[in-house]
Amino acid sequence: MKILFRAGFAVLLSAACLACSNSGESKGDVYFSQGEYSQAVNEYSETLKFSPNDVTTLYNRGRAHEEQGEYDSALIDFEKAAQIDPNNFQVLLSISNIHYSQKNYSKALIYAGKAEEISGAPAMASFMKGRTLHQLGHTDDAMKSYNNAIKLDKNFGQAYFNRGMLKVATKKKKSACEDFQLAKGLEYPGAEDALKKYCN
Repeated sequence: MKILFRAGFAVLLSAACLACSNSGESKGDVYFSQGEYSQAVNEYSETLKFSPNDVTTLYNRGRAHEEQGEYDSALIDFEKAAQIDPNNFQVLLSISNIHYSQKNYSKALIYAGKAEEISGAPAMASFMKGRTLHQLGHTDDAMKSYNNAIKLDKNFGQAYFNRGMLKVATKKKKSACEDFQLAKGLEYPGAEDALKKYCN
């Protein structure tokens, strides 16, 4: 499930951030879109020599580091970007995601919560807060966050799936199966397997 989430999360954030560059697509962006992350890091680094506080370039370099599994370097770039622009929910969610992947759930929760509080934050912020609360065993709060993610985005297949898994854990099988059915209808991978496992 973590792998599926990382893929969706990476696509969401890279598309969102790469689209926010005001000066058009840079060489770093081209390399990134082609999956040449090492070259992208080099190009972003060159840009940052002249504009060290460019949040978009810092973020994009962090994403390129993250794609290569260089999580410490990614975190350095994301944290610097967050210092410059503390209300950038994309940056905060990326920091949260790295902490989550390293099982630093308390830190992941802090950054997901900060992102969720920002006006205009996407459903992903509530989802990420929910999955972290879920890991920490705060089932009621996790349910509220998953519900909020779904309220913000009725087509969020993974939120239905995760809410269904939480309902399985809290012995709400019928309701869980309804969520898995909704996730399946939205073509979320894993939903059909969950239906077979828990709902037959």
